[in-house]
Amino acid sequence: MLELAGRTAVVTGGASGIGAGVVAELQRRGVRVVSLDVARGGPAELEIECDVSDEVSVDRGVKAAVDHLGGLHYAFCNAGVAGMAGLLGMTTAEWDRVVSVNLRGVFLTLQRTARAIRDTREGGAIVCTASTAGVLADLGMVHYSVAKIGVRQMVRVAARELGQFGITVNAVAPGLTDTPMTAATKDMAGYHDSVIANTPLGRLGMIDDIVEAVLALLCLRWVTGQTLVADGGVSLAAGTDIPGITAEVLATW
Repeated sequence: MLELAGRTAVVTGGASGIGAGVVAELQRRGVRVVSLDVARGGPAELEIECDVSDEVSVDRGVKAAVDHLGGLHYAFCNAGVAGMAGLLGMTTAEWDRVVSVNLRGVFLTLQRTARAIRDTREGGAIVCTASTAGVLADLGMVHYSVAKIGVRQMVRVAARELGQFGITVNAVAPGLTDTPMTAATKDMAGYHDSVIANTPLGRLGMIDDIVEAVLALLCLRWVTGQTLVADGGVSLAAGTDIPGITAEVLATW
């Protein structure tokens, strides 16, 4: 495992939710962290306003972060937005809104932070936020799902290209996690109960669960190009299970 103390990091979407949780944990381990986010807040030592879908904003934000930190070792490309619409009724504006942040934004921040880590010449690691929506086929989320599938493939290609600089690139794919971005799902009658019923570990994900996965990926030196699904096992559910055959029933056999 890598020793994190004395290192530097950039976290996008660091003002709240998973991003803020990762910032706080990195700081607890002695890492200096800058947050890039459209919103203010979070525990980072420096907050820089940044729209990850805008190339100029990302260039300015990453440069300011690296100038402040004096070099870069780690990046968590995490900023994202949620969205839901049916395939037949989805507008191009809605498609562009979600894909521009969740896919284009990850590309821009991965590329710019990778250049900075390369230039620091000490190696490092990048983790991007994917989703179980990029593993499964969730209804009403074609734009979100396609963006997250793209992130999974992006880290595979990036890992091959950046390995020569001692940079690992991986993704974390959370399932439904209790964050500000998913707060609206609490008002969907029966939704959380349904997810929990299909989750082998029997609960929703919490921010700390995903933070733990991200820190593991940042520390692992011999793992690159991978997506770590952190969902309590919900993506293991199969639509072809035999009716009446549950894990509880099988435990009695």
